[in-house]
Amino acid sequence: MTYQKKPRDDSSLIEALHEIVAKHPAIGFWKCYYQLRRKGIACNLKRPYLLYAMLRLNVRRKVKRRIPQHINQPLVIPETVNQVWSMDFMCDSLVDGRRFRLLNIIDDYNRESLWIEVDTSLPSLRVRRVLKRLLEEREKPKTIRVDNGPEFISDKLQQWCEE
Repeated sequence: MTYQKKPRDDSSLIEALHEIVAKHPAIGFWKCYYQLRRKGIACNLKRPYLLYAMLRLNVRRKVKRRIPQHINQPLVIPETVNQVWSMDFMCDSLVDGRRFRLLNIIDDYNRESLWIEVDTSLPSLRVRRVLKRLLEEREKPKTIRVDNGPEFISDKLQQWCEE
């Protein structure tokens, strides 16, 4: 009697792999394997990997990432002083290569420079301190226009705005 190889029916395993990859297109083999185990499909590690590679599921597929729509708001043209201030950072370097930053605060009505803070590092606490000192000299503006820099989107500056 000679040994005859039994044909394997991997259709359920192939179907389960396709189902997992369709649901989560960016995951790799190991996550697929653990998903199979959670579904109750008990199998050796080598068989699913062989099928995963044979079906060319190991080729990474780029998932289209949706970028949230930026809502364009019309710029408010100020009618009086201290209605709208603009804050932004500038960066430059010295002769020896050291970099420094400038925080500029400008009144949009008359384009008056209210404050220029210069240092090698200007974290959000420093921005908050500058604004506090500036409000001791002038009244609080109705709006402060900023970009989405890391100093402007921090929690500390948000807390200052809510005070």
